[in-house]
Amino acid sequence: QVQVVESGGGLVQAGGSLRLSCTASGLSFGALAMGWFRQAPGKEREGVSCTNWRGATTYYADSVKGRFTISRDNAKNTLYLQMNSLKPEDTAMYYCAFRYYGTEKCRQEDYNYWGQGTQVTVSS
Repeated sequence: QVQVVESGGGLVQAGGSLRLSCTASGLSFGALAMGWFRQAPGKEREGVSCTNWRGATTYYADSVKGRFTISRDNAKNTLYLQMNSLKPEDTAMYYCAFRYYGTEKCRQEDYNYWGQGTQVTVSS
């Protein structure tokens, strides 16, 4: 049984930091490409950052480059997103997602396994 669970969201002031975590069970973690997506109210879901199955290459949306860092710990079956210098426009529901043997491309239609999301709210 596959389970994907995000955590680490919350309310933070602009300029602050949060670290999101996502654990996956029932999957072969070392063979997974994985990524973070977000959806703000009234907007479509967008890819924030993704990494290929080897963890060797990554993608960042222009809006988060230099502020967010994606990482993975295969031993813990956990994906992370370190978010620094947060802005009010980063406010959204954040989702992690996985697919087998994928590239770092952040196309949500390619991803098969999704979590329920964790809310991030950045106040000005």
